Amino acid sequence: MADLLLKDVAKTYGGTVDVLKNINLDIKQGELIVFVGPSGCGKSTLLRMIAGLEKITGGTLEIDGTLVNDVPPAQRGIAMVFQSYALYPHMTVRDNMSFALKLAKKSPAEIDEAVNRAAKILQLDEYLDRLPKALSGGQRQRVAIGRSIVRDPKVYLFDEPLSNLDAALRVATRIEIAQLKESMPESTMIYVTHDQVEAMTLATRIVVLANKGIAQVGSPLELYERPENEFVAQFIGSPAMNLLSGEIVETGALTTVKLDDGGTAQSMVPTEASDIGLKVNIGVRPEDMVLTDDDAYVFKDTVSIVEALGEVTQMYFEPPSSSKDTDTVIAKLPGIHTDIRGKELKFTAKPEKVQIFHNGQSLYYR
Repeated sequence: MADLLLKDVAKTYGGTVDVLKNINLDIKQGELIVFVGPSGCGKSTLLRMIAGLEKITGGTLEIDGTLVNDVPPAQRGIAMVFQSYALYPHMTVRDNMSFALKLAKKSPAEIDEAVNRAAKILQLDEYLDRLPKALSGGQRQRVAIGRSIVRDPKVYLFDEPLSNLDAALRVATRIEIAQLKESMPESTMIYVTHDQVEAMTLATRIVVLANKGIAQVGSPLELYERPENEFVAQFIGSPAMNLLSGEIVETGALTTVKLDDGGTAQSMVPTEASDIGLKVNIGVRPEDMVLTDDDAYVFKDTVSIVEALGEVTQMYFEPPSSSKDTDTVIAKLPGIHTDIRGKELKFTAKPEKVQIFHNGQSLYYR
């Protein structure tokens, strides 16, 4: 298993079109790193550059201290699981999993041992003699993963491996991947997904990609609780964090922000006396909006749409007229609330749950 070090890695097409710039990332052995970001941000491209399937046009990539920029994919000690299963339909599960080892001219005993070990980890023992057409989608994906395990690579790469599965299979296979990582604690894995639930539940650390670079790197809870910028604040979490514009009017143990739409918010984000008068956006997650009857509130408006989801109820409000750059405000309350559409509601939020952003960047990190 291995460490990976990316220094100023860049990808340019045709010498003029920059896809990725200044990617600096230190991945330690045993981590499960998840790349997330909007479509077109370069997360799959970055994964393919690590695999050697895309040429690195700037910077360096090291695996276990060895520069591998010009090393062929087959010699990097990396195994990749693609979005499509890419199984040979005429081969059994056993033959699909052992094919790479046969090409490497491993002995029959070595091949049997590797295949049986992988089949046991992935609970495929009873399917080894079946053809892929006799398997479910989740089982086929496990075979694709098993084909990587038998090679005993330094690094496992997963390129949106669950995107072709239906919702129920996606949940089941996600749990299986989490269990696989638990059974292989020394394995280094890099996983690309657009699904936040996969990222939040699987990752040791999440790498959020945006604007041709890295927007933030951190544990799932770090990104959720302390986003470095408004992009990460709204990308991590569903529904997205609410942003409301205002002005800092008081600093000290608590920072007080007078909101343009009439509310007042307090935050534990540290500020200085010189920040008084600073135009900011506060960020409050929908699940941190607390219903109140007090005159002191963060947000007040009439409910326009209600989504009763059983365990929670989501309420949608039109964007405040004074906050032209914000999206629809959303509040999430536990339980069922079906009789609130058209009612005016007031919400507050605990100071530790209120973020403050200036020019798109969190004041917490300055």
